[in-house]
Amino acid sequence: MLRCLNSFQQLRFWLVLSSLLFASLLLSSPSFSNQYNGFIIESPLIPVSDIKHGGPPRDGIPSIDRPNFIHASQANFLQDTDRVLGITIGQQARAYPVRILNWHEIVNDGNVLISYCPLCGTGMAFSAHLSNFGVSGLLYNSDMLLYDRATESLWSQILGRAISGKLKGQYLEMLPLEHTSWGLWRETHPETLVLSTQTGYARPYTRSPYGDYHRSDSLYFPVSKQDRRYHPKETVIGIRLNGQYKAYPFIELDKSSKSTIEDELAGEKINIIFNRQHRSAYITNQLGETIPTITSYWFAWYAFHPGTLVYTNKTP
Repeated sequence: MLRCLNSFQQLRFWLVLSSLLFASLLLSSPSFSNQYNGFIIESPLIPVSDIKHGGPPRDGIPSIDRPNFIHASQANFLQDTDRVLGITIGQQARAYPVRILNWHEIVNDGNVLISYCPLCGTGMAFSAHLSNFGVSGLLYNSDMLLYDRATESLWSQILGRAISGKLKGQYLEMLPLEHTSWGLWRETHPETLVLSTQTGYARPYTRSPYGDYHRSDSLYFPVSKQDRRYHPKETVIGIRLNGQYKAYPFIELDKSSKSTIEDELAGEKINIIFNRQHRSAYITNQLGETIPTITSYWFAWYAFHPGTLVYTNKTP
């Protein structure tokens, strides 16, 4: 074939062939094929095939980097039944309405990172001295992957751990956080500040972009492990203590006539304080100190912790 071509045509042929070969090698290399939303993922701690595109591009769901707060008395946009993530930073109580977090998922509040994944129902707070964080647009086990803007490492929210990048393997320090109703948080913290709807973005904070997802038994994205003993969206409060995991499904806590349930995990006594009316719970140790926990949907807790212990009410 080449004998039939003149020298210019032969040169052009080899240039095209070389380009095709180079493109083929580039596409097959891990550093290229594992790019997701601009992130280069090499040798992650989780199977790269389990990292899914959530739909939006990087920062397509914008984090709130300059949060504005108002006093509880000014939060007229909230109803008592609205859900909030509540945390006490020093002596100051703060509430982050879920109706705002549904649209932003991350609030960079000084040295505290507030994160919420609507797909898993997980609200979590971390100490974040190293950087501020953004929404990668990627998921693992249907849970959000955050990224820190200093190194662009990807972090699993539920694991609280960097799964790729310069900081791969490092953990964030988890902080105690309550996932509760606005009515209860305001009652117990009357001087609380509240994240304002003046976020700098035009979003319809009066409605959820996820509709009735929280009631449906279907998932938008696949997970590695599932367990059908509870509805996938059953609310649980999960705890990790001395390397052991345990989930307390609200449907089981509902069966008890007590508001405080005593239990033992990993050789330590703990108390689960459950508010049936406001559908919230937190866990304390023997000293009465609140332990960092995760309130989530059952499917999400189980996908990350398939070996978890599960509390079942023994009351006849």
